[in-house]
Order: sequence, then structure tokens, then C-alpha cells
Amino acid sequence: MEELISLCKRRGFIYPSSEIYGGFAGFWNYGHYGTILKDNIKHLWKQRFVFDREDMFITDTSIISNPKVLQTSGHVKNFGNELFKVEVGTGEEKAVTHLRAETAQGIFVDFKNTIDAYHPKLPFGVAQIGKAFRNEISPRDFIFRQREFEQMEVEYFVRSSNWEESFEVWRKQMNEFAQELGIYKISEEEVSEKDRAHYSKRTIDFVFEYPFDERGELWGLAYRTDFDLKNHNLDYLDEETGERMVPHVIEPSLGVDRTILATLLSAYSTDELGGEARIYLKLPKEIAPVKAAVFPLLKNKPELVSKAREVYAELKKTFSNIEFDDNGNIGKRYRRQDEIGTPFCVTIDFDTLGETQALKDTVTIRDRDTGEQKRVKIEDLKEVIR
Repeated sequence: MEELISLCKRRGFIYPSSEIYGGFAGFWNYGHYGTILKDNIKHLWKQRFVFDREDMFITDTSIISNPKVLQTSGHVKNFGNELFKVEVGTGEEKAVTHLRAETAQGIFVDFKNTIDAYHPKLPFGVAQIGKAFRNEISPRDFIFRQREFEQMEVEYFVRSSNWEESFEVWRKQMNEFAQELGIYKISEEEVSEKDRAHYSKRTIDFVFEYPFDERGELWGLAYRTDFDLKNHNLDYLDEETGERMVPHVIEPSLGVDRTILATLLSAYSTDELGGEARIYLKLPKEIAPVKAAVFPLLKNKPELVSKAREVYAELKKTFSNIEFDDNGNIGKRYRRQDEIGTPFCVTIDFDTLGETQALKDTVTIRDRDTGEQKRVKIEDLKEVIR
């Protein structure tokens, strides 16, 4: 774990918040590569959980809500001191409320707006990515347990008679998503009644083998019944049958930060290459912060730099996360990109310029995981690294 934390600091993934003042327990900042990795994971989640389906909507609700929301939902009663109190307004208009402890309530209190705007048929879901806050007594284990964190959640509305079927569909979806991220050391654990949240009738924890806790919760899948909509006095009218009901809810809940930690731990790899020990992040190329890095073999040769810049610019037209790197010798560049998790390194050399006529307009492309290199035509590069 310490090795990963060191890499994250060294390569600009994750830093302690307010580090120059000694940090602040439970709060972390994402650097350049960490932010891109996070965005890529969120984008893939939206693709799989929202856009690949026909029954999903997406929303973005406020972090602070009317005090009645968290009182009605049971959070004030059941979470107590874990909630962050905030004062809103001044003078006589001042109100005391709380920062949200989950993103779900924003979806529930907007349920009527969703129905009025889109007229969805059951079953349907609403997804959201957003910040949540819990005043943890003991934040610890890097970004595993924080006071400020981000969630990717779905509230999926179903008829009460169909909840088990939908529960299994989302269970399968979550397992497939873990595979896409390269997270394999994962298992499912049924949560007992005494350990379930106050709103849940059934919960499965997706457990990852963290180095500090062999049974660390990664994600949760909960059957929230009609608890939330009923408490907020909301219901659903079937426009075809005229039936009025309170839908039940299936909730796949994924913490962004814990997902990033599990992804990084799964990707962290060591081996020996060229007689030297190396560290590399074996990230799936769909989420790697850098898709490919382009090098000139020598940075003091203008003709190589110019050609490398040309190739770089062409790749940037298709892929936003292409990096140009001419810092240090070629070996140091490879090691740096390995630690960032860059799947491919593209080197422009003198053969690219035609020193060997048969190799003109070809480049060397190096595979991160194997270290193997091969010549590829520049015109074929996009297809190779796609």
C-alpha cells in the first residue's frame, strides 16, 4: 500500500489536501493524472449504467437541500454526528441544514419532476455522480475512508413484484463493470439485517481484497423498498392503466474513490525488464490517463522533434489524452510512462525519417505490459492504439 501511495504522489495522481499545512485528515486532492483517471472511470460508468440502456435518465442535484429532506429520509435520526451541519443564509433567514451523506435523496425529491418531464414507464432509473460528506470519526487507509467523497449511484424504480429480477440484473452489471476496470479480487457478501442501512431490506456488499482489510467494502447493491418515496409522500401514476402506486427501488451504489483505489491496487505491477526492476500500472487502455506517449528518440535533433510533434498532433485529433514526452533519455521516459500506466509509447527515430528507406514513415511502438517493440506505419497508428 505504501508503494502505491508513493507512486500516486510521485506521478501526480493523488495528494494530501492542504499538504503544505500538514494536511487535513479525511481529505485528498487529485492531481493531473488522477483527475483524468477519475474522469475516465466516471465516463465508462455513465456509458455502461446509463447510455447503453434505454430506461435510464441522469441528473445532478444540489449538495445542500431543505432541512426537511434529510429529516424525512431518516438520515438526521440514523446518521446523527456523521452529518456535517451547515448554516445557510444570515440573520432571521438563517437555516441550519446538513451536507448530504448520499446522492440518492436528490433523486427521490425530484421524482415528481422526473415523471412530469419524461413520462417514463416502469421500470426506469435515474443516475447521478456527485459529492457526499460524512464526518467519519477515524478517516484512514488513504482514500478508502474519507470525509469528502464521490459517489456514482442509480435509483432504479420498479414494481414491488419485480424487485428480485431487477436486483439480479444490476448485480450482473456491477460484476461486469468490475471486470472492465481490471478489478478481479472481488467477492459478494450478504449484509445481515442488523448491519443494513435503515432503508434497506436486502443489501449485497461487493468486497475487494484491500491490503489493509481483506473484507473491505467496495460497492453496495441495496433493495430500498418503497421507503424513500413513501416517506417523501411521492407516488407514480401508470398513464396506461390508471393505477397509482409507490414504486420500489433498487440501488447500485459505487464509490468513485474506492473504485479508483481498487483499480490502482489491481493495476499495480512489478517485474524485471532489461535487467532492471520496474513498476508499472497495468490499467485497461479505456481508462488509462494517457492513451499513448509520443517521443523523439533524441530531443536535441530538430528533425526528430519536428516529426514527433507532427505525429503527436495527428493523434491528438482523435484521442484527447495523448502526451508528448522528451524529458530525459528514452529509458527514463519508458519508466515514467510505465508508472503512469500508458499502454503505448511511440518513438520517432531516424528510420522514421528514411535513414532506412524501407522503414520510412514507420515508428517504433512499445507495449507497456510486455515491453515488446514493433515497427508500425504512421498511417496505422490510430487503429493500433485505439
